[in-house]
Amino acid sequence: MASLTLTVQPKIKERKITVTFDADKFERLAASFGLFNSEFLQSIDRAEADYRAGRYRAVRSLKSVRA
Repeated sequence: MASLTLTVQPKIKERKITVTFDADKFERLAASFGLFNSEFLQSIDRAEADYRAGRYRAVRSLKSVRA
């Protein structure tokens, strides 16, 4: 599996965090996880279509999903 080096730079006063990483290494890691797999990309398309059609619900806690 590909490795990814992250550089994290916190800005405490602004309550922001900047994360920097190499794009080529990120693509290799994404390919290792199967994020470029055609089935995964099709599932993303279906999820976006469901969202646009209003077929979603807001989740406030994971307990409510389990019940």
